[in-house]
Amino acid sequence: MCDRNLVSWNSLISGYVRNGKFRKGLSLFFELEKSSVCADEYSFTAVLSVCGQLRLVKLGKCVHSRVVKFGVECSGYVCNCLIDMYGKCELVDDAVKVFDEMWFKDVFSWNSVIAACTRNRKIEQAFAFLNQMPNPDTISYNEMISGIAQFGDMEQAIEILSTMPNPNSSSWNSILTGYVNRNRSRDAIEFFYKMHLNDILMDEFTFSSILSGIARIGALTWGTLIHCCVVKYGFDESVVIGSALIDMYSKCGQLNTAEFLFESLPGKNLVTWNAMISGFAHNENSTKVIEIFERLKHSKYLQPDGITFLNVLSACWHNKTPLEVATQYFESMIHEYKIDPTVEHCSCIIRLMGHEGEVGRAVGMINRLGFESNAGVWRALLAACGVCGDLEIAETAARKVIDLEGEGDSEYVYVIMSNIYARFDKWDDAGALRKKMRDSKVIKEAGFSWIE
Repeated sequence: MCDRNLVSWNSLISGYVRNGKFRKGLSLFFELEKSSVCADEYSFTAVLSVCGQLRLVKLGKCVHSRVVKFGVECSGYVCNCLIDMYGKCELVDDAVKVFDEMWFKDVFSWNSVIAACTRNRKIEQAFAFLNQMPNPDTISYNEMISGIAQFGDMEQAIEILSTMPNPNSSSWNSILTGYVNRNRSRDAIEFFYKMHLNDILMDEFTFSSILSGIARIGALTWGTLIHCCVVKYGFDESVVIGSALIDMYSKCGQLNTAEFLFESLPGKNLVTWNAMISGFAHNENSTKVIEIFERLKHSKYLQPDGITFLNVLSACWHNKTPLEVATQYFESMIHEYKIDPTVEHCSCIIRLMGHEGEVGRAVGMINRLGFESNAGVWRALLAACGVCGDLEIAETAARKVIDLEGEGDSEYVYVIMSNIYARFDKWDDAGALRKKMRDSKVIKEAGFSWIE
């Protein structure tokens, strides 16, 4: 364009933001700031939305100062975005300050400040705003229910649901999700059944949430029944629910059903691919993991992410893949796909190094990747030493775990070290550790079956 006016800039910036291209939207906003065209309230609201989504609190405060400088701090729309941004950046006091200084507060202002409080565990403060609000709407109550279900008392959330005017499916879904996120899957199933009896409109979010809860406890019978409901409601071609069904059947050991659903879904996103790869990885079918992974790599529109590689590396460990092959996947993740390795990625490689007696190399990797202060990688290294029997590095790893986690959660260290000492016939050291466990009343936890 020869002549770009403010409408042109704002249209493109907001277009990128609405489509999740946040950094591109920011880049264009910075270009706008350098141009001869002055930003307005629409420009600021777009960039404040990005700051909230990406938790860019310093930039958000800079934009706030620009808002004041340009004299648009009286705009209710801008103030609502500021409240939302500060809430998402965990600065509740700043969000409340903006709210208190507003001349005119609309329903969005009240809902924004309530949401800022509930998202940051300020439940009592949120209640105070709800009681002051002239005419709370369904969104106001839903924000309260969602916050309480996440951080507070589930019974209190249910009480609000039972007394609020005009609850919708989101009101019910918030409680269902709260049960699932708190690992109360049995309660989630009972609540889902109550929704069914009360003819509550169920959507994709409802079914994906309950299927996630069912997957956690391996309740195959319930999973099959809810699959029937999915078909009855006409969601059998939904990518979101299809991915949840694949995950559920995989975790219930029904890999054939999971694979059939995967192949029959008309559309697949990265979550779908990861669910199938994860299913094969958890059920130790490493050949299929690599096969699906290779298909994903050659997909036209999708690329593997960190979760994909975690499952591939886990499959390498289960399949006792040669270390060099697994390392190639690991290096490809870092250099080819530009994915930063996590503790979990590192732990998978460390376990493989333990099988090949390369725990010394693992120490170098931990230091190179900057994970020295993370207890998780030292735990993985200790387990690897238990496999290959490297006593010296095991003692180093054990000290690191106890230094980082303290004595309170040390039963894992005691058991592994006791076994390693016994392996080297160091019975005095093994006996001393077991006596320490008895004196500290440390008890090894019993295992339990995964599938119902």
